[in-house]
Amino acid sequence: MALVPCQVLRVAILLSYCSILCNYKAIEMPSHKTYGGSWKFLTFIDLVIQAVFFGICVLTDLSSLLTRGNGNQEQERQLKKLISLRDWMLAVLAFPVGVFVVAVFWIIYAYDREMIYPKLLDNFIPGWLNHGMHTTVLPFILIEMRTSHHAYPSRNSGLAAICTFSVGYILWVCWVHHVTGMWVYPFLEHIGPGARIIFFGSTTILMNFLYLLGEVLNSYIWDTQRSMEEEKEKPKLE
Repeated sequence: MALVPCQVLRVAILLSYCSILCNYKAIEMPSHKTYGGSWKFLTFIDLVIQAVFFGICVLTDLSSLLTRGNGNQEQERQLKKLISLRDWMLAVLAFPVGVFVVAVFWIIYAYDREMIYPKLLDNFIPGWLNHGMHTTVLPFILIEMRTSHHAYPSRNSGLAAICTFSVGYILWVCWVHHVTGMWVYPFLEHIGPGARIIFFGSTTILMNFLYLLGEVLNSYIWDTQRSMEEEKEKPKLE
């Protein structure tokens, strides 16, 4: 038996994301007042994705609790739709985008923080909030993947969806540059047009790889757990 029920964990994670978003939006930074506001940053978009995803998880848990044993077929159909939406969101957005934000941010930060998170931002964003945006996303999504099985969509439709998101965000970043004359991320100012094309192409490929990684990890976790449960059942059957 789990030390903390997964339903309680989801509520706690949802509340933490709401707190992070509220604290982030309360910060008066110059970049928040320019074209695109917070929505030009993938970190902020990811926080919204994670909050919406865990909101759906909590709603699914509540719906499951309310429909348990009442035999209402319409409510059961609605619950199945919620579960399908929850699973689709984890597969296509919450896992690949969340892992991408954590991995790319800290890799570039370790190389040269001024390229992704200038030291000037320390005057606006406290350390705990930075980790809330760029670190805890990974353990939270892994906890969710470990505590609940998620049915992935067909590989082709899943990859098409994550490609659409990736290309859409790249076009948004380019549009912001077109309007303002400045790139959203400082390091894009220091590389040439060819290098930017390679970088944008590489990020799309990485997003696709992370989608596949999530699919494999989800299968591994639950195939392993199923095998362990079958091993436990064997002595009872003999």
